[in-house]
Amino acid sequence: MPIPIVIRPADKNDAAAIAAISRKTFYDTFAAHNTPENMEQFMNETFTEAALKDEVGAKGNIFLVAVAEGEMVGYARMREVENPPELGDVPALELARIYSLQAMIGKGVGKALMQRCIEVAIQIGKQVLWLGVWEHNQRAIDFYTKWGFVKFGTHDFILGSDVQTDWMMKLTL
Repeated sequence: MPIPIVIRPADKNDAAAIAAISRKTFYDTFAAHNTPENMEQFMNETFTEAALKDEVGAKGNIFLVAVAEGEMVGYARMREVENPPELGDVPALELARIYSLQAMIGKGVGKALMQRCIEVAIQIGKQVLWLGVWEHNQRAIDFYTKWGFVKFGTHDFILGSDVQTDWMMKLTL
């Protein structure tokens, strides 16, 4: 029997748990492909409790958390930012992060978060949901492709001192 996943909006009280999930998920996914120094620098700049408190609830940010059996097991962050030039002025929303704890992959967390992200984007009048994904993260690329996302460009992603290439992918809503 599948574990019930509840998706709810995050608030500032969730920042510590979101930071912990961010660090664990990012490390589990990318540590084998990057230097410890670059990983530590990026996580210490991006995934601190203070940084997440500033982001959660900030104008233009939408955080959703996934809860299973009373524990936070994943989250998504969407944000209203300037569109990449390739999208023009279409009403769009960036899916900046969609993270699930490693132990929960394949148990419906990503699916539940993605479905809710799409619903929210439509509710607020967006026509496109877009994201950046590391070109070598095939599992994530396959997940997004399964949802109908298509590649529309690339951009640089800076991890510590390493410049990496992200695919930009979009879903027309």
